[in-house]
Amino acid sequence: MNEIILYAVISLGAIGVIAAIILFFVAQKFKVIEDPRIDEVEEVLPAANCGGCGFAGCRNFAEEIVKAENMEGFNCPVGGADLMTDIGQALGLEADLKDPEIAVLRCNGSCEHSPQKVQYDGVKSCFVANALFSGEGGCAYGCLGCGDCVEACDFDAMYMDEQTGLPVVKDNCNACGACVKACPRNILELRPRGKKDRRIFVACMNEEKAIPAKANCSVTCTACRKCEKVCKFDAIKIENFLAYIDPHKCTLCRKCAPECETNTIWEVNFRPRKERPAVKEQTVPDKIAEKPDSANPLTKKDEKSDTAVKDASSESKGEAKTDKQV
Repeated sequence: MNEIILYAVISLGAIGVIAAIILFFVAQKFKVIEDPRIDEVEEVLPAANCGGCGFAGCRNFAEEIVKAENMEGFNCPVGGADLMTDIGQALGLEADLKDPEIAVLRCNGSCEHSPQKVQYDGVKSCFVANALFSGEGGCAYGCLGCGDCVEACDFDAMYMDEQTGLPVVKDNCNACGACVKACPRNILELRPRGKKDRRIFVACMNEEKAIPAKANCSVTCTACRKCEKVCKFDAIKIENFLAYIDPHKCTLCRKCAPECETNTIWEVNFRPRKERPAVKEQTVPDKIAEKPDSANPLTKKDEKSDTAVKDASSESKGEAKTDKQV
């Protein structure tokens, strides 16, 4: 009995030693030597793993940026320009800096502007609702209000407004693009934050003509081309009955917004416009109106002519009397 146990222990030990030797040589043969800079870059990254950079996660982003010979096309929206500068210094490369961006909602079809025509009673998901009907307000291009974009945001940068039924983007948006991918109607867009966090954009995605579009929403774009005509920088284009403002050409001159009759063009973080003073009607002052007719030169001439006529008539009467006496 003891010999059986001893043989078993010896055989198992020999198998373990042989297997360890084989695994050691296999590991040495197929081992992958990683660049130590990958770990350094990964430590600098925010570890959000949001996918906003276009890669599977922060680790994959670090691997690809170390392999690349330059930083062109690489950007971490969460860390921003400061983070990319630090990574460039660590790798000895020049950072490809981009303007900070933010997600904007290109829809203003609230409950007030797009009244409810039908009631949706189903799965609360924009993806499911988009496959079933055009929307409670009738616009097939507007927000469905189910909040898929809010659920996709990992940074608590969005919330649903109960009064309007539309999502609201907070200032802490990192432009990761998760909300853009979650929206089945593509009404969320990543745009530059702009100087002093100011931006102008068309809050509409409706590509229908004016009459059917306005039947479903009062603040839809009617493609009247007034904004396009007033823009001197070729920043506004009309395509498929819809205006679009190019953020890279727009100079924030604010001349287009007053031309929009439906208030579809949004101005964010601007000072309120100054109201133009009303033009006063020219009225005759009371003092001038109360002046006697004697102050008027025309009346003076009339008075002189009247006195001359009276004198002439009195002289004629006097001559007539003298003739009778004679």
